[in-house]
Amino acid sequence: MKIDDYVAAGKIAAEVRENARKKNWIGTSLFEICSDVESEIVKRGGKCAFPVNASLNEIAAHYTAEPNDQKIISDTDLVKIDLGVQINGYIADTAVTVCYDPQYDTLVQAAEDALKSAMSMIKTGVKASDVGRTIENRVKQFGCKPIINLSGHSLGQYTIHAGKSIPNVWSIGSFSLSDSEAYACEPFVTTNKGLGFVRNDKTKNIFALVSRKKTKNDEADKLAEYIWTNFNMLPFALRWIVKDWSEQKARELLDVLIKRKVVHAYPVLVEASGQRVAQAEHTFIPTESGATITTLL
Repeated sequence: MKIDDYVAAGKIAAEVRENARKKNWIGTSLFEICSDVESEIVKRGGKCAFPVNASLNEIAAHYTAEPNDQKIISDTDLVKIDLGVQINGYIADTAVTVCYDPQYDTLVQAAEDALKSAMSMIKTGVKASDVGRTIENRVKQFGCKPIINLSGHSLGQYTIHAGKSIPNVWSIGSFSLSDSEAYACEPFVTTNKGLGFVRNDKTKNIFALVSRKKTKNDEADKLAEYIWTNFNMLPFALRWIVKDWSEQKARELLDVLIKRKVVHAYPVLVEASGQRVAQAEHTFIPTESGATITTLL
């Protein structure tokens, strides 16, 4: 594990997140938000670990802008900006909820406070289920609900979800946090009217290479090789490949790769009862005395 690369990626991610938090996005399209945040990452010497997620209102996660996405942020919207930075494949994953409607300020505060409470108890040997209990208790103190089927995760080189989960509620079965791994902790919070879990939407606009097997379709194989060269096994967006293929052609070839199980498409995740969702997220590495929070500014 290269701690220096994790820390360097975290510094970039923290700066970009805080700029996104302060910026007034009202009147801005989702395409502009994603492009702006991604260019800020590159400007600072990082690479995007995944497409910036700009998930509106009841969408909890996995929405990134389509090419020329013209959905505009209004003063009644709540948008979760989830961004990732990688240096040599070592990832910083962080998120902020930007809200312009005061009635949802409590929701945003619940996510932020739950994350802060979780970070304050982290150290080597702490059980992931106890982190989940802390998040759940703090969220409920605000009169809100944690999303039970979304969780944080361990991170690996060029791997966003490296197999272990940091739950947002207390759960049976767990593991102890190790100082030889990095993790992302990300409370997702909905209102007390929400069902407290997400469902898959039909929309899928984030993708990742999962295999390098040949499809016997030369053009599709060429796209797969392009994806491997540029993104490795990390997630990517359609708008990242339309620079080299037309949008229609890129969609056709992606469909081939998805059907042949060379590429995986991630469904957009929506709160099951349509209630709004807030998110906060840090990346951390446990130590004997606490946590190195790489995405803390």
